[in-house]
Amino acid sequence: MELREISHSSPEYAVACALRNEVLRRPLGLMLDPQVLALEDTDRHFGMWRGTHLLACLVVTPLGNRTVKLRQMCVDPAFQRQGIGRSLVQDVESILAAEGVERIELAARRVVEDFYAALGYQPVGNPFIEVTIPHVKMVKEIASRTP
Repeated sequence: MELREISHSSPEYAVACALRNEVLRRPLGLMLDPQVLALEDTDRHFGMWRGTHLLACLVVTPLGNRTVKLRQMCVDPAFQRQGIGRSLVQDVESILAAEGVERIELAARRVVEDFYAALGYQPVGNPFIEVTIPHVKMVKEIASRTP
């Protein structure tokens, strides 16, 4: 497996959007909004690849003040529960820490809250509804590796 950063509007980005749509939106009867995707050009996109096959991906949105938001994390259903999602998140955290990020926030679907808790994320505040399903805000302080 190889972690790669994905350029917005690249062929790899289209593959990541297709995976996100299939795993995160279609089961809810929703589709990714092209107007929203156009705004992702300031986000960072990462994928875990095996050759040319995208196994998992996520989006990182800068929030300022050494804080980012992790969004749209998903794993191809054929490869779930094999540690790929955990590796993706941990590898991206390492990159972000090396770049001076100190805090990661995310809105976790309640059904995967334990996944993020096992990676050190803590729930903050009350559960809420987003894209028609229950979520909880979670945060993690990471050790910045910049001087």
